Amino acid sequence: MLLIIGLTISSCKQNTTEMKEKVIKTNDIKLYTESFGSENNPAILLVAGATVSMLYWDAEFCQQLAEKGFFVIRYDHRDVGKSMFYEPGTTPYNIVDLTSDAISILDDYNIDKAHFVGMSLGGLISQIASIKYSDRVQTLTLLATGPWGDSDPTIPEMDTRILELHEKAGTIDWTNEDSVVGYMVEFFALMSGRKEFDKQRTEKYVRAEFNRANNYISMFNHAAIQGGEEYWNRLNEINQPTLIIHGTDDKIWHYKNADVLLEKISGSKLITLEGTGHELHFEDWKTIIDGIENHIND
Repeated sequence: MLLIIGLTISSCKQNTTEMKEKVIKTNDIKLYTESFGSENNPAILLVAGATVSMLYWDAEFCQQLAEKGFFVIRYDHRDVGKSMFYEPGTTPYNIVDLTSDAISILDDYNIDKAHFVGMSLGGLISQIASIKYSDRVQTLTLLATGPWGDSDPTIPEMDTRILELHEKAGTIDWTNEDSVVGYMVEFFALMSGRKEFDKQRTEKYVRAEFNRANNYISMFNHAAIQGGEEYWNRLNEINQPTLIIHGTDDKIWHYKNADVLLEKISGSKLITLEGTGHELHFEDWKTIIDGIENHIND
């Protein structure tokens, strides 16, 4: 099962909440993490989508979430950011391994249970975690993702314009920052919905992502992630309170996937982001943060 690549926009800046860095080492796996807020507060683990690092979750977004009374952790998956990477074109891990990575982060932080917030690929990882490690997942928030299982066959697949842009990737000089920025900004613009696209913010994010990555092009290894068949079509086993947040203009995971998740996960609830694409749009932060807060405290 080939996974859909999910991307979003963020920038990296600090505000009022102290940010702390921590490198997690489990066996031969090294993962880079950052946390916001007091370790005594309920923990939220932010699980990013494919090909993006933890910068996906804007530092200001994390701070605002922490100021609601949570201990917020963001991290780099394998092959992105400052975490370990493999040679481009190799993917010696699967989606269950990435799920176990998330649990290893909780272990290192001495967290028994966390509230999982996952977007796109991160949403799939979070669904598997809620089944495989049910005692470690307290609540589930799924953003811009679909079911880890069969969906409605009538739901449109990824927008063909995104696939056409992917075909241009071979013409990009991935060692040249300006070349990368030009292509990725075009990609993010296509991923956005009807809300205003912030080109300046996006360019700042891409440059930060490019310059902090151990090996930037290793992110494309995520396109070949497989595995997890043993957890496929088991969403009926998810008993954690689940919140679904989805934009109406998502070009990667069509909005109708939210209905499938609502049907398959008992008691789940939906927040609709009108006009939002496959993105963590600045205008939606308050709705998302308030939604997560109410969901956890409900």
